[in-house]
Amino acid sequence: MSFPQSFLDDLRARVGLADVVGTSVKLIKRGREYSGLCPFHSEKSPSFTVNEQKGFYHCFGCGAHGDVISFVMNTRGLTFVEAVEVLANQVGMEVPKQSREAQEREKKAKTLYEVMEAACAFFERMLRMPEGKEGLDYFHQRGLDDKTISDFRLGYAPDNRGALKAALKREDIDEKLMVEAGLLIEPEDSGRQSYDRFRGRVMFPILDRRGRVVAFGGRVMGDGKPKYLNSPDTPLFHKGRLLYGLPQAREASQQDAPIIVTEGYMDVIALHRAGFRGAVAPLGTAVTEEQIGELWKMTNEPILCLDGDAAGKRAAVRAAERALPILRPGKSLLFSILPEGEDPDSLMAAPDGFNSFRKIIDHAVPLAELVWRMDAGTHKIDTPERRAALEATINQRISVIADEAVRSQYNSFFRDRIWKLFKGDRGGKAANRSGYSGGFQNKKSGWGGKRGKNDHFWGPAGKAVPGMSRPPMQKKRDLQDSILLLTLINHPALHDEIGEQLGIYSCADSALDNLRRAVLKLLDDDPGLDCETIKAHLERDGLSETVLRVVGADVIAHAAFAKPETPLERALTGWKQVFSMAVSSLEDEEAKYAVRQLAADTSEEEWERFSHRREDLARRREKVFKLDD
Repeated sequence: MSFPQSFLDDLRARVGLADVVGTSVKLIKRGREYSGLCPFHSEKSPSFTVNEQKGFYHCFGCGAHGDVISFVMNTRGLTFVEAVEVLANQVGMEVPKQSREAQEREKKAKTLYEVMEAACAFFERMLRMPEGKEGLDYFHQRGLDDKTISDFRLGYAPDNRGALKAALKREDIDEKLMVEAGLLIEPEDSGRQSYDRFRGRVMFPILDRRGRVVAFGGRVMGDGKPKYLNSPDTPLFHKGRLLYGLPQAREASQQDAPIIVTEGYMDVIALHRAGFRGAVAPLGTAVTEEQIGELWKMTNEPILCLDGDAAGKRAAVRAAERALPILRPGKSLLFSILPEGEDPDSLMAAPDGFNSFRKIIDHAVPLAELVWRMDAGTHKIDTPERRAALEATINQRISVIADEAVRSQYNSFFRDRIWKLFKGDRGGKAANRSGYSGGFQNKKSGWGGKRGKNDHFWGPAGKAVPGMSRPPMQKKRDLQDSILLLTLINHPALHDEIGEQLGIYSCADSALDNLRRAVLKLLDDDPGLDCETIKAHLERDGLSETVLRVVGADVIAHAAFAKPETPLERALTGWKQVFSMAVSSLEDEEAKYAVRQLAADTSEEEWERFSHRREDLARRREKVFKLDD
């Protein structure tokens, strides 16, 4: 019995070789490899090595060599099929049945790789043709030389509905394969012909772990929308699993280069050119659990490099929430923050960009510290009840950690931090202030950006005025949030359009925000889910009460466009209008709070903080709506 090569590749990618070997061999980390006593022959000095990045083990004593499948076969006496089944069961993969259809799919996958390679070569050629001059000028204006353009295989898709289709047909490539590879769009109206998906865009090929072209990202030239367009999910490509720049980063990790997660294609390329060859980027979504697992295959602590605004903060929180349940001993995340208004691309263009960026990543904050700031930095602790609330919040946050040893260490870490915090409060230093009490601070550069001493997360925390608290969210805000969620649940096809905006947004009500995160995670993992399947998943996850609240008649009464039968375009228009109102409402509440703070404390320090808040609100609004450009 044989298995599709794509399935075996996926299995090897998901299973940690060191984890499997470590169940029967005591391994010690030595540089980029692990070593231990060989399980295949008797020895007193370790000559057995495991290379996680390259995916093989080797014994210099007896010559034993293989991958994770052969290791299970040889140590447990299993057949190839049995070993595959054991490993697949460990990571929750379904073993494919070897039917004629499966064999045909495998043949088609091989053909699809050839189709994608042909498309990539076409885009590369077009970039050097007269019709690609606009694209080539764009890359040169962004500071890319011809070698970088060639190394990353950058290209150009002509602004023509049939240019790629015609070129690939001349190479005898079947039109159906082009559609299946995501290169052509096939209209629902059978009377219309398929047409090129990418038109008038500079092209960034997306490669899998083995360096094969599996998808594309395209940036539009001019003011067209969407600004960035990625390939859809195909038999070769799942956007939640891959990272842009992955093959280059895997190679760099062999030289112990830091693995840095940034936001966009150009950021990755700019960092590579500057010498940070471990740079990667997610593909239009927040970092997923599968992408975190891929990062951990390259390094124990990848660095997430984020913007210094509110959207960056939300991205950090979301990444932390996804990482906590899957933490393992030695595997975690680090977080660094860029100066306001900067990204890696612009930073590298500065005279001392390399050294500035090096300082930023050298001061990256551990995940545990970020979790502390997420909660302690926003809590008052001047009463026993408020102290209990902080402790309960943190305990709930870390209860999701599945690994018992890691969870125990987090409990100890936070017990110690809470004890020190409360002890300091009894001395009167923290009364009427937020719960933050020092910890990991970047004294040299304010955690990478230009921040003040009161920066508890990485936005301005401000000084609480005694007796004052933030105004409560109005019922109108909860209704708006419910409409936003209901529209997405009933129209999951909108996820590609609105998922990123909803991902950096936070609902005022904690139950609604939990529902927001759950819906986005479901659609990130499986974009093909329909509304009834989504509801079933949510109910199984214990969110049935919140779902009933959102799908209730009182919500529908205020938003007829959210009904399942509403045309997609109309639902999208309605969603955007409500989203705009919700963001404006949130900004109004925060602005009123800032004014009240200033009225209660007219010091120069509070005036500076008020001015900072006002500027930050404007930047956040621009950031949120920029995603719709």
